Amino acid sequence: MSRIQLARWSGVVYLLLIITGIFGIVYVPTVIIDWSDPAVTASNVQTKEFLFRMGIFSELICFILFIVLPLMLYKLLHTVNRDAAILMVVFSLISIPSTLSNVVKHIDIIFLLEEHAYLQVIPLEQLHAKIMYLFGSYNNATLVSNIFWGAWLIPFGFLVYKSNFLPKLIGVFLVLGGVGYFLEFALKFIFTIDQVPWYVTLPSSIGEFGVCLWLLIFGVKKEVIA
Repeated sequence: MSRIQLARWSGVVYLLLIITGIFGIVYVPTVIIDWSDPAVTASNVQTKEFLFRMGIFSELICFILFIVLPLMLYKLLHTVNRDAAILMVVFSLISIPSTLSNVVKHIDIIFLLEEHAYLQVIPLEQLHAKIMYLFGSYNNATLVSNIFWGAWLIPFGFLVYKSNFLPKLIGVFLVLGGVGYFLEFALKFIFTIDQVPWYVTLPSSIGEFGVCLWLLIFGVKKEVIA
């Protein structure tokens, strides 16, 4: 496979990862969850069950792609700096077991609402509270995953910056985006700020969309990879 082919396939995988991530991790929860009303949330899960299931499926695809993408990027960028490329892969893959197991919490919510034995013995208020607990626990685990999602972007951005075939500015945004993930964790967990300012996550959005589109459209300098 030529380097330009690998770059463009990496762009395809990255784009699919972004789309499935936005749909499953960002969009679906905003439609389903009403943090002020557990009963409405439970009702949304039931009345919009197909959407909720599609969100879970989308999450799983996203996390599987997050296994594939760093390995493709390693092959593309390891000649720039092998140590940084290894760190990029390690930081990304180390988050996978926790993120995949975290999805089970959403599956558990469906199970709770469909299992008649639970519905018969657990008071409705307790059932709704359990559902909100699972959603909250999912969010807490996702917040911890931010550390690794930020950590992998820093060596990735460094590799992009140091390469002679990808824009240095994108590399800068990726590094800043990695720092932004750490900052988001600190603001939410240490300073208990629920709504993180939009500019904290802006660099990661620019960097990740930027490198995805660059790989997809322009690829890199043509050269055969062993």
